[in-house]
Amino acid sequence: MPKYLIEGSYTLEGVKGVQSAGGTSRRDAIAKLAESVGGQLESFYFAFGDRDVYTIVDLPDNESAAAVALTATAAGGVALRTVVLLTPEEVDAAANRSVEYRPPGA
Repeated sequence: MPKYLIEGSYTLEGVKGVQSAGGTSRRDAIAKLAESVGGQLESFYFAFGDRDVYTIVDLPDNESAAAVALTATAAGGVALRTVVLLTPEEVDAAANRSVEYRPPGA
């Protein structure tokens, strides 16, 4: 199952939600969100810096990842950035794939 790194920055409303319900409540909510589209939460961490939370989730496909991002963002408590993660084996397969390409100006 594909893996995704989802980085989140809480809005003021989102921070207030974390303060009132706690961090474990957020982790549990994200686990349920992933499960609702046939996936699972691998890891969930709060952080300092530009992003407030980092999660890695296994999701069935890009459509599921987009649905998760749209749903969470539409709720208004967080702004998300989703990154598709590749295994070393997937990179090996990509490196060995024959691709036709003509660079600009060639």
